Amino acid sequence: MTANAIPLQWTTALLGLGIASAILLLIRRDSLHVRHAVWWLVVAAGSMLLGFFPGLMDRLGVLLGVHYPPVLFLTMALGMVLIKILTMDIERSRQERALRRLTQRIALLEAQTTTHSTKVDS
Repeated sequence: MTANAIPLQWTTALLGLGIASAILLLIRRDSLHVRHAVWWLVVAAGSMLLGFFPGLMDRLGVLLGVHYPPVLFLTMALGMVLIKILTMDIERSRQERALRRLTQRIALLEAQTTTHSTKVDS
């Protein structure tokens, strides 16, 4: 390690702080809904927590019986990514269902207006 290198824990903590700042800015500009931002704020808080307390993952690994704590971190990160993907798919399915229902309602309204307009013309 060179004399001017920034320690990994500070890099991780600054990364978490940067993510949190970006998320709050996106919420403020109304580019990101608060419901979705909570997930990213938890990620940022976790990053800052691990940055300021790097031994926390080692202790958690010992507590859970994991012999190599970085594997625990990667496993937890992969699990969180899978949960995020699942919630995104659930939300997308809900939006597609709502869009399909709206399309059907518009089709019914258009059919009714054409029926009414032909009756008025007759």
